[in-house]
Amino acid sequence: MIVVIILTSIVVGMAFSVLTLVQRHMSGIQNNFNKNTELNILEQSLWLDFNRYSEIEYNMINDELIFTSDVKTTTYKFATDYIVKELDTFNISTHNKLLFFDGDKTTNGRVDAIKFETSKTFQNQPVFVFKQNDANQFMN
Repeated sequence: MIVVIILTSIVVGMAFSVLTLVQRHMSGIQNNFNKNTELNILEQSLWLDFNRYSEIEYNMINDELIFTSDVKTTTYKFATDYIVKELDTFNISTHNKLLFFDGDKTTNGRVDAIKFETSKTFQNQPVFVFKQNDANQFMN
């Protein structure tokens, strides 16, 4: 009877240690999935706004990307550890941000593309979003 109890306790102990390892692994997978989902949502939001609005400007002083149309204005505020778009907050840290207009780098004013890298937490993934300019962009 004692031998059976000892063997049972060993098997149960091994089962709990395997269960703990599986739970840690699943937690890591869930965290990576959440981070990738948040980055995909930000990239999709930027794509939609880049192609929805007629004018896009970058304000270097406030570190803001401002989308303007005849009806609405949307602003992306880049902070150190997050990006805010109206009521949405993306907990994504960015660096090496480059802005472009008509293929040339710019630091302020009108833009038609943005490129940045995420932090190490997001595996330094690059994000590049652009829009096709129409004739209205070059008229003024």
